[in-house]
Amino acid sequence: MAPKNPPLSAVPTSAGSRDSAAAEDAALLLPEHAGSAPCGGGAGSASVLGAVFNVSTSVVGAGIMSIPAAMRVLGVAPAVALIAAAAVLANAAVDFMLRYTRGAPSYAALMGDAFGRAGAALLNVFVAGNAFGTLTVYLIVVGDVMSGAAGGGDANAGVLQEWFGHHWWTSREVVLAAVAVVLLPLVLQKRVDSLRFTSAISILLAVVFMLISLGIAVYALIKGTATMPRMLPDFSSLSSPFELFTAVPVIVVAFTFHFNVHPIRAELNKTSDMKAAVRISLVLCAAIYAAVGFFGFLLFGDATMADVLANFDRSSGAGVPQALNDAARLSYALHLVLVFPLLLFSLRVNVDELLFPGRRPLATDTRRFVSLTAVLMAVLYALAIAIPSIWTLFEYSGSTFAVTISLIFPGAIVLRDVHGIAKRKDKALAATMVILAVVTSSIAIASNIMTSISDKVSGGHVASR
Repeated sequence: MAPKNPPLSAVPTSAGSRDSAAAEDAALLLPEHAGSAPCGGGAGSASVLGAVFNVSTSVVGAGIMSIPAAMRVLGVAPAVALIAAAAVLANAAVDFMLRYTRGAPSYAALMGDAFGRAGAALLNVFVAGNAFGTLTVYLIVVGDVMSGAAGGGDANAGVLQEWFGHHWWTSREVVLAAVAVVLLPLVLQKRVDSLRFTSAISILLAVVFMLISLGIAVYALIKGTATMPRMLPDFSSLSSPFELFTAVPVIVVAFTFHFNVHPIRAELNKTSDMKAAVRISLVLCAAIYAAVGFFGFLLFGDATMADVLANFDRSSGAGVPQALNDAARLSYALHLVLVFPLLLFSLRVNVDELLFPGRRPLATDTRRFVSLTAVLMAVLYALAIAIPSIWTLFEYSGSTFAVTISLIFPGAIVLRDVHGIAKRKDKALAATMVILAVVTSSIAIASNIMTSISDKVSGGHVASR
C-alpha cells in the first residue's frame, strides 16, 4: 500500500516540534485540522443524530425551491426517479470519499492526496465558487420573501411590505443588513457541532414548509382549484427534448453537500458512523424533496415558477388564507437563515486554504478568523443587493461547480486510485458517474445557452415590430 501523504495544509518543512504543535492545534476547533485520525479513530464528541441534522441541513437548502419546477419539466414519475438516483449517487460519492480519506482532514486534502497541490487548489476554487453562489442565493431569497423581488411591484411585495407598507426599514438593503447582524453569533462559531441545534431547527422548518404546502394543496383540491399533476413530461410545451436535461443540474445542486463531509465526520465520536448518518440524511432529504415537489406542482401546475416561493404571494390562486401563504414563505426563509452558517463555515475553510496555505490553523488565529468572516459576509451582502435574480446563478452553478464537486471529483479520486484499493466495480461506478456528469451537464449548459439566445432573438423581433 502506498504511504499516506500528509494533509495539504500541514506539510512540514522540518519534523519534530512543528508536528507536535500541529497536533496540539488539531485538538482545537476548526475541523479541517481536527480530523486527522484515520477512519474509525475519531476523537470527537458529536453524536450520530447531530451529524444527521448537520448533513441534512447541508443538503436541504435553496435547491428545494426548484424541485417543483423540475417536476413541471419532467413530470412526477421521472422527477421522483431522478431524485432517488441523485441520492444513490451522492451516497456512492461520499462512500468513495470516506474510503479514500485515510487521514486527510478535508476534501481539499483528499484531492491533494490524489492529484497534488493543483488538485487541492482546484477543489478549493470549485467549493468556494459553489458556496458563494449558494449563499448569495440564500440572501436574495430572504430579501425577496421579506422585502419583495428586486424588480419590485405590488404583485411581488415582500411579507414586511404587505404587513406594514413601504418604509425605509422594510427595504431590501436594511432587511438584509439586519439578517447579517442576526447571523453574526452563528457564523463566528468555530466548531461545526456548535450548529447542531440550529441545524435541527432548520430541518424542522423545512418539514413545516412541506406540511404547509401539503395543507394548501389539499385545501386547493377540496376547493377544486387544483388538479392532479402530470406523471410524464409534456413534450408539446418543450422547445426541445434536450430541455429535460436542464432539470438534472437542479437536482444535483439539491444534493451537493460533499464539502461538509470531513468537518462533520471529524467531530463524530466514531468516524465510522458517518456512513450511517449520510444514508439516513439522504433518505430523509429525498423524501422531503419528493413531497415538496409533488405538492408544489399539484398546487400551481404549469404555472409553477422556478422559485416556488414566488408562487406563494398574495394571490396564490388556491383561495387559501393569506396567513398560510405567509407562513410558507417565512418558514422557508428562516430555514435558509439557519442553513447559512453551515455553508459559510465551508466557504471560510476553503477560502482560507486557498489564500493562506501552510498557515497555522484558522481556529487558533482569531484575527484572521474574524477578518475573513467579516470580508466574506460583506461580499455576500453586496452580491445579494447587486444581483436581482437567482436564476442565472442556479442554471449554471449546478452544471459546473455542483456537478464537479459531487460527482466528477469523487469519481476521479477512485479512478486515480493512489492507494491501490479500488475494485473493478468501484472503477466502473466511478467512470459511470464522471461520464453521466459530463454528458448531462454539457447538454444542460448547451440547452440553457440556446434557450437564452432564442429568447433574445424572439424579444428582438417583438421589439422591432
